[in-house]
Amino acid sequence: MPQKVRLDKAGRLVVPVAIRKALGIRDEAVLIIQVENGSIKLQTIRSALEQVRVIAARYPNKASAVDELIAERRTEAAKELAEEEHR
Repeated sequence: MPQKVRLDKAGRLVVPVAIRKALGIRDEAVLIIQVENGSIKLQTIRSALEQVRVIAARYPNKASAVDELIAERRTEAAKELAEEEHR
């Protein structure tokens, strides 16, 4: 569905209605634009987030560092309490 568009003197372009409808882009929507492989890539926030989810899904779901620290501290506190009770 390639379509020809023209930049105005201010560097703006109009995304054709058919493309906006196909992607669910509403008026005044915020989009991400970047250069990729010598081309301009224009992406919705929803699409970018989906890409992040796909990448993140490749990695195992580990506990957060904060949760690990809390668990370690609780274990240490329990050991200290047990040692004090034996004295």
